[in-house]
Amino acid sequence: MERRRPTARHDDADDFRDYMLSFLFLRYLSDNYEAAARKELESDYPDPNAIGNAGKTPLSVWYAANKADVTAFEQQMRRKAHYVIQPRYLWGHIVHLAKTQDDTLLDTLQGGFKYIEEESFQSHFQGLFSEINLGSDKLGRKYHDRNAKLCAVISEIARGMALFSTDSDTLGDAYEYLIGQFAAGSGKKAGEFYTPQQISNILSAIVTLDSQEPKTGPRRKLDSVFDFACGSGSLLLNVRHRMTEAGGSIGRIVGQESNITTYNLARMNMLLHGVKDTEFEIWHGDTLKNDWDWLRESNPAKKPKFDAVVANPPFSYRWEPKDEASQDARFKNHGVAPKSAADFAFLLHGLHYLKDDGVMAIILPHGVLFRGGKEAEIRTKLLTDGHIDTVIGLPPNLFYSTGIPVCILVLKKCKKPDDVLFINAAEHFTKGKRQNQLSEEDIERIVSTYRDRTERDRYSRRVSMKEIVDNDYNLNISRYVSTAEAEREVDLKAVHADLVQIERDIAKAKQRHNAFLAELGLAPLP
Repeated sequence: MERRRPTARHDDADDFRDYMLSFLFLRYLSDNYEAAARKELESDYPDPNAIGNAGKTPLSVWYAANKADVTAFEQQMRRKAHYVIQPRYLWGHIVHLAKTQDDTLLDTLQGGFKYIEEESFQSHFQGLFSEINLGSDKLGRKYHDRNAKLCAVISEIARGMALFSTDSDTLGDAYEYLIGQFAAGSGKKAGEFYTPQQISNILSAIVTLDSQEPKTGPRRKLDSVFDFACGSGSLLLNVRHRMTEAGGSIGRIVGQESNITTYNLARMNMLLHGVKDTEFEIWHGDTLKNDWDWLRESNPAKKPKFDAVVANPPFSYRWEPKDEASQDARFKNHGVAPKSAADFAFLLHGLHYLKDDGVMAIILPHGVLFRGGKEAEIRTKLLTDGHIDTVIGLPPNLFYSTGIPVCILVLKKCKKPDDVLFINAAEHFTKGKRQNQLSEEDIERIVSTYRDRTERDRYSRRVSMKEIVDNDYNLNISRYVSTAEAEREVDLKAVHADLVQIERDIAKAKQRHNAFLAELGLAPLP
């Protein structure tokens, strides 16, 4: 997926974000690994209170005393914890080097990052820390200066991190919270990597329900879920969380992201939330160019397909489709989106990889519902083929990146109802200073209306294909579900009777008044 790079004025904030999130990630890996080692070694695990504070960690003490057993121990840890970190690269040792202003900190940190990328896991995470430039002039021009600066930065970050719980779920939540806070403070570019949690909750709730019979509730198993514009991966994690919370399970998690920073954020985010490296794959590449070889499988029997597809791609992104795009398997049955807006290109990409009994939920600008030209042709084909199941209009100003109102389109390869459900939730929100908010009740109303396909006055309606055809395949939500209060019907007979009575009352009052004037010898009213 193609996304714009941050502007220069955000560089300092971006640098801080990258350091903070990467070091929080290192602390998580260290804490989790040491906890697993303590459980594995049991009584042989050195007492932290007995080793002093000279920079040693319990594992460094054990390694030194049991050199012959290290290889077998690490093999066991790869089975149990699914990764290995050598003692000198653990967060506790890194912090000790920083606080004592040790000259080897920079070299140790570089070695640790390379070890985690290439050796810690069964999978290689090449470039995971590439956004942290330890050789940057911002840290200093000479090694000693950079090392000293890092000592100060890590000491300060460690002081703040000491307030975090060591519980893995808490650390994962803290990571997600920090991503959200950086997004909130980063202005328009924040949409590059973060989908607000409340919107993420709606999409994940929809795609985890049974696609053919949503009323029956959540599916027990999702073999695979795909987000082709995954940013920091929060939407994929939300789907996973919802499945496990409902007692179900999820198989493979697949994401794609073109921005190198957010691509690395996504990989860290997965591991921080306890997703094993063998359970997910995040690919760095351009979705529109479909430059992931695995997705370009020409054999239909081997083509990757997913139970659920979710996405929040960049809105109305300008792209340059090549001449051969009309023969691209993703577009040839529906058409190629115009250069001015790649919205339908993203949609068709996701739909192409959706299973026949799967469900897709994608966030798009309202323009896809009514714009003409090539987009009208694609929209008509999607409706004619019965792929558009539900159209959900959301309130304005929910995103960090834009204030425009957006919609959620729910698509299916084989949907049961022969109508389209429209949900107009544009006026159901809580107004905020910077962003508007959806309450739990607002979210539940949307999800339950989709689940039960309920018709609610001035909120939702099932619209027949005939009516949509009569409207030239225009899906503008207000055409079908208006939120305006209906004018009260006027009973003309009752109004006429009231007016007649009023005239009679006026005449009687005038007669009494003129009688009073006559008693006073005054002229009557005309």
